Amino acid sequence: MSEEVKNPTTEAPIAEAKAKKSGKKGKRIVQSGQVHIQATFNNTIISVSDGKGEVLSSSSAGANGFRGSKKGTAYAAQIAAEKALDIAKKDHGLSNVDVFVKGIGLGRDSAIRAVSALGIRINSITDITPIAHGGVRPKGERKP
Repeated sequence: MSEEVKNPTTEAPIAEAKAKKSGKKGKRIVQSGQVHIQATFNNTIISVSDGKGEVLSSSSAGANGFRGSKKGTAYAAQIAAEKALDIAKKDHGLSNVDVFVKGIGLGRDSAIRAVSALGIRINSITDITPIAHGGVRPKGERKP
C-alpha cells in the first residue's frame, strides 16, 4: 500500500554530479612553459611545467634505465630531456619555453641542447644554482 515517492529534483543533480566527477579531464594545450633542469653529479632530473608551475611531464636519467655512475653523464641527461619534452610537446602542444638550470652536474649543457634539438623555442636560460655565502652572523658575543 505504501508507495515510495521519489523527488526527481533532488536525485537527478546528484547522479549528474557523480557522472561529471568520474570523467577524466582533457589534456590541456599549453603553448609556452618552463623547463627545470636539476643537474647533480649523480643524476639529472628534468621537469616541464606550464606558466603557473604545474608539472606537465618529468623524467630523469634513472627513470630511463641508467644505473650507477652512468646516471650522471651528459648522454643520460640528453635522453631524459628528450623524453620529458617529447611527452610535453605531443600531449600538450608545448612550443616555447624558459629554461631554469640548477646544479653543477655534467648534464647541464646537453639537456639544454636537447631542448633546442626538438624544435622547441628557448626564450631564456636562467641559472638558479644556489651559492653559499657563509650564512648569517651567529647570535652571541663576538669572539676576540
